[in-house]
Amino acid sequence: MTTPLSLHVGAKLPPVELDPVSRIDLIKYAGASGDYNPIHTIDDEALKLGLPGIIAHGMWTMGNVSKLFSPFYEEGFIKDYSVRFKGMVMLDDVITLRAELLDRQDNLLHFNVTATNQAEKTVIEGKVVFELIS
Repeated sequence: MTTPLSLHVGAKLPPVELDPVSRIDLIKYAGASGDYNPIHTIDDEALKLGLPGIIAHGMWTMGNVSKLFSPFYEEGFIKDYSVRFKGMVMLDDVITLRAELLDRQDNLLHFNVTATNQAEKTVIEGKVVFELIS
């Protein structure tokens, strides 16, 4: 099993493939987050604004990136996290999350993270700093 302590620069965490994005995922996220913008849940509203259909909340996708680090929460935590939104996530998209270790500084691990759809289009890219518990 891969552990943060055993990682070397250039190492990649096992990718995480999410289930296809469903309408219920977005409705649940709207309720949990308080973001009821209708472009995330109502087809007609999204179409009125020129979108091809409802789109996932950017923060829904961003939040899912943390699943890459779930296996390591007994060894540390995400200390810092930043992303750029690069593309829209649509219903039925299959998102794959990836992380690569860029640098180690004592107990701080610096990762590049990405989320791509089934067409390999990047929808999120960013950085995560994972702090190991001493």
